[in-house]
Amino acid sequence: MKSISHDILCPNANPTEARTDLERQLLAENAWLRERIAALEKQVEELSVLLARALKNSSTSSKPPSSDIVKPPKKTPANSPDGKRKKGGQHGHPRASRQPFSPEEVAAIKTYVLEACPDCGGTVRLLPEKAERVIQQAEVTPEPICVEEHRSGAYQCAGCGNVHYAPMPMSVDRGGLIGPALTAQIAYMKGALHASFSTIRKYVRDVMGLTISRGHLSNIIQKVSEALEGPYSELLLLLRSEDIVNIDETGHKDNGDRFWTWCFCAGRYTAFNVSDTRSSQVLFDVLGEDFSGTLGSDFFSAYRKYMRICDVRVQLD
Repeated sequence: MKSISHDILCPNANPTEARTDLERQLLAENAWLRERIAALEKQVEELSVLLARALKNSSTSSKPPSSDIVKPPKKTPANSPDGKRKKGGQHGHPRASRQPFSPEEVAAIKTYVLEACPDCGGTVRLLPEKAERVIQQAEVTPEPICVEEHRSGAYQCAGCGNVHYAPMPMSVDRGGLIGPALTAQIAYMKGALHASFSTIRKYVRDVMGLTISRGHLSNIIQKVSEALEGPYSELLLLLRSEDIVNIDETGHKDNGDRFWTWCFCAGRYTAFNVSDTRSSQVLFDVLGEDFSGTLGSDFFSAYRKYMRICDVRVQLD
């Protein structure tokens, strides 16, 4: 077969310059193939955009979980042929045991002796070389609260005649009926465990034998909130000097009103900020305009606006 010159395959070749019918046929077929490839590339690009939109969910973007139409399929456990995970410890999983209490944490030690063999009644001897069977058991005390009475005598000044009371410790004077440890426990049940005032009141009454009104519990929570305002403000200010801060937000409702909880995660601590807006103003209020670290976030518009205005480095996820 006669060889075909390189100019026949050149995209810019002119079909009128072809010398034979074969050359003209190849040039026409080459042009059709190039048009077909361009059309297919455009179609692939459009389908890629549609596929990316379809696969976007709450785990890969800032969309709320409620917008997920199709949930990702669950992975079939490798140790179960029917696709169901067996109850209890899984095969190959390392055994995890709780660390025993230290000797300083043990309040009392009770030793039990065996007088005779429980099978035949024969004489038994202790085996010093064999380790003892030890069970450490934690139990609440019969009286979970300790009531202390603090008295402050009244004194009258011989010079001016004014009456003064002897000063009490700050924890006693400000604590009132509830001491610091019980105050912290009530605040923990309310804040971390999300228990209602009624639930806390029942727990303190039934378990501790102490009756507290709902109003008193509300005052305790308010007192703890005021005490935490200072450390909380210090944490927010400390965020501005961090090298890396990862941020995300989620929406929720409180009595029908819409709020967003912003999570600012630094290397050693995490600070939360509850706001009635999802705008970038929260970032300006918390991090300021002079934040020089790196921001880790998703592609939500508030982060992109903050990045553009303040020239902040952002690692998009």
